[in-house]
Amino acid sequence: MHDDFKSLNDVFGKEKAFEKVRIAAKEYDVLEKFNEIFPELKKVADAVKIEKGILFLKVENSVWKSELKFRQTTIIEKINKKFNEQIVKSIRFV
Repeated sequence: MHDDFKSLNDVFGKEKAFEKVRIAAKEYDVLEKFNEIFPELKKVADAVKIEKGILFLKVENSVWKSELKFRQTTIIEKINKKFNEQIVKSIRFV
């Protein structure tokens, strides 16, 4: 009887119908853990959202915006390494 049931992990982790849910959950995790990954940026940048692989960062001022643009590749690599997959492809500063 119990052999007919799948675990939630099996359903959400493998079923094609839940692909968007998996992506949204991973993007949410990035937003939630941004300050943990980059504690030095906590006071100057806030991860607002991720849309189609683009991380939107709200930055305190233009000086920090320039600095973070310079470090953009490093930021993307560090996030993707933390999650062991490419979640963030680029960054847009707002």
